[in-house]
Amino acid sequence: MPGNIRYHARVNLRDLKYILAVAETRHFGRAAERCFVSQPTLSGQIKKLEDELDVVIFERTNRSVEITPVGEAILAHARLALEQAEAIEQVARAHQDPLAGPLRVGAIPTLSPYLMPLILVPLKRTYPKLRLVLSEEITGSLLGRLARHEIDAALLATSVNDTDFDTFPLFDEPFWLAHPVNHPLYEQDEITARDLEEIDLLLLADGHCLTHQVMDVCHLAERPTRGEMADLRASSLETLLQLVSAGFGCTLIPALAIRGGWMTDGGIVARPLALPEAYRRISLVFRRSFPRRQALEAFANVVREHLPNTVRRLPA
Repeated sequence: MPGNIRYHARVNLRDLKYILAVAETRHFGRAAERCFVSQPTLSGQIKKLEDELDVVIFERTNRSVEITPVGEAILAHARLALEQAEAIEQVARAHQDPLAGPLRVGAIPTLSPYLMPLILVPLKRTYPKLRLVLSEEITGSLLGRLARHEIDAALLATSVNDTDFDTFPLFDEPFWLAHPVNHPLYEQDEITARDLEEIDLLLLADGHCLTHQVMDVCHLAERPTRGEMADLRASSLETLLQLVSAGFGCTLIPALAIRGGWMTDGGIVARPLALPEAYRRISLVFRRSFPRRQALEAFANVVREHLPNTVRRLPA
């Protein structure tokens, strides 16, 4: 056997937390602050671990910290190990209450402001020891955080084809048309596919899954590249609706959003579409390895039980 291979490396959870902090911050100083230790302590412990494993986890220069290929493999196991270690603690707590402790859930920005007010109080009332830790980001960011074990689950409006993830479908949310009150469509009894092809359509900025879903409903191969609509790209649904109110165009909004405060401010009319296929499916996506499935099921059930009749609830 090669003499330079060591077979008695001691890896503890503290070391795993250190290397994950460096991997996520790409900076030893910031990683040390996150772990509440000095930078020399963190750097020395990681160097000791690398020596014991006889590998280089991080390539260090004066300007950057890069993860080596073997480091990537080690980090994948480190995330799993820390999750399982946390699961051990949760199992011990769950012996008395299986629905206690934090549950870290991410949600897309076009859903969170409208769904959360419906469920936060019922969730707290039904499961008082379950502490929801909520974050709001676009789909790509949430999937990345989910894969890195930074959150436990994500409320998404797009299907996820990843064998590491599982899904609880929650509800189908139809799209409604929002147009200025003085728009020609105001006089029509129903909104058809042909109507959508002829309107000035306002879209969110790229990166929002809602943009692509609206384009699909309106049969747009690409977003407008000429004229006023090409230059108006809002970063939030609220801003988009302000543009509609100001008369710049129309947009499609998810059904839960019609309960927003903008409905009472005037200037906008929200109309259902005569298109059965015009909807998005909201699901709770989580890692298959996540040990607290019962907590996710409880959360999903609270969501389903407190939905308005503007959406189609899906069975558990």
